[in-house]
Amino acid sequence: MVHQQKVALAGAARMELVSGVVQLRPEDAMFDAMLRGWRAQQKSRGLKDETIAPRERLIRRFLDFANEYPWQWTPAHLDEWSASLTSEKHLAPSTIRSYQGTIRLFTELLIDARYGWGPACEEAFGTYPVAIAHEWNTLPHLQDYEGDPEARPFTVPRLRRRPGRTRREVQTQGSPRRLP
Repeated sequence: MVHQQKVALAGAARMELVSGVVQLRPEDAMFDAMLRGWRAQQKSRGLKDETIAPRERLIRRFLDFANEYPWQWTPAHLDEWSASLTSEKHLAPSTIRSYQGTIRLFTELLIDARYGWGPACEEAFGTYPVAIAHEWNTLPHLQDYEGDPEARPFTVPRLRRRPGRTRREVQTQGSPRRLP
């Protein structure tokens, strides 16, 4: 019989939670441990602080918006937040999609059984985190370019359709591609 040794994954609940200690504010302690765990998991994947820190700030902003802890979040929280980002803050669809992706990454870590956050929350609070970002409540990526149409870079086929003036402009700017 082969025995598999359990390895402690970076970001796992048992790596971040202190056993035998009664927390003064257990909800805040659990949330902070989750963020530490997520940071450790992202670091283990080679991500830098410049990527991780804004993600953590976004999770904290979502926590403030939902006014609930991650083990209490529902898809409705994400729906309401996404709607507020569109209607009140007037953010671009690409920004909202990025925010939703960050929420999805965080909650996927929490619901992944290998990390143990579900059982830790269930033991502490009687409930556990669930997936809140799904294809039916997040923005899809439908276009290659979503920015301001005036700032969109030209494609080679589009340049070919333009008058000869564009060909000269491209050649004088030292474009590496020659247009036929």
